[in-house]
Amino acid sequence: MAVNTKAIKRRIKSVGNTKKITKAMEMVAAAKMRKATEAAVNTRTYAKMAWDLLVNLSKVQEVNLPLLEIRPVKKLLVVLVTSNRGLCGSFNANIIRKTAEQLKDPKNISQHMVGKDNIEAGENIEIDVVGIGKKGADFAKKNGYNLIASYSDISDTPNLNDILPIAKMIVGEYEAKKYDKVVVAYTDYKSAIVQTAKLRQVLPISELDLEKMMNNLGTDNEDLKTDEQKQNQTLITDTYIFEPNTTDVLKTILPRLVETQIFQAALESSASEHSARMMAMRNASDSAEDMIDELNLTYNKARQAGITQEIAEIAGGAAALE
Repeated sequence: MAVNTKAIKRRIKSVGNTKKITKAMEMVAAAKMRKATEAAVNTRTYAKMAWDLLVNLSKVQEVNLPLLEIRPVKKLLVVLVTSNRGLCGSFNANIIRKTAEQLKDPKNISQHMVGKDNIEAGENIEIDVVGIGKKGADFAKKNGYNLIASYSDISDTPNLNDILPIAKMIVGEYEAKKYDKVVVAYTDYKSAIVQTAKLRQVLPISELDLEKMMNNLGTDNEDLKTDEQKQNQTLITDTYIFEPNTTDVLKTILPRLVETQIFQAALESSASEHSARMMAMRNASDSAEDMIDELNLTYNKARQAGITQEIAEIAGGAAALE
């Protein structure tokens, strides 16, 4: 019985040490989550205004630019945003599962919606993957997709300099007609306990997909606008002056819009990752606490049983001597 109690005490100590680690990881994840969430929310206003600008410009004049060109999809590029590390619950599993489901039948995400009409995708669609995070790159390699680039040195809270090389590569490849459509797979941050895996079209730039993405970003900063600011925003189309012309303005703006979409997706995924990790570590700490309680109860029962047995043996020996 003594051996059993010693083993239980070692187990209690081991679980206690694990709880200290998970509690520390929870606190670190919570600090990173606050920073990542603030970064994601602060850029939402810029993303919304960039989309509004594109919509307003498209109403002023029809232009024919490579980033707006819609063609049947024969080759698809997927930008998969995941994390470099695990211990973040189902964060990576959800976005990888969502992407895998869509890529089983790539025709579904390769269709173009133009007004009320669909432009069907071609046959035998080729798929290339750009991995932002090690888990996404591992998924592409494991499932036989062509991994053309992997970015695993991005900081916990991505900045624009981390995203610019990725965006420039994507824009260049699309303009060269190497790809007919580019989608980004990321995790949209809703709250500390709710994150949603999504796939969004990046190129060709689509007003429909942009509107969906902007609507999903929420209205965090819209509520802070005054009535005067909202009124000025609705009148902005009447005050545009193009220098030198609309086409040159759009040539500059459209690549920035692609950068904004990818940057926003990376920020949303970063906030989701840290939130998922914080909740996973909190659940692990709670489970460790419950396990310690159960082990303490088992230890006390074993100790009590040992004492009872010793008393019974002493009483039995005294009775035998009488």
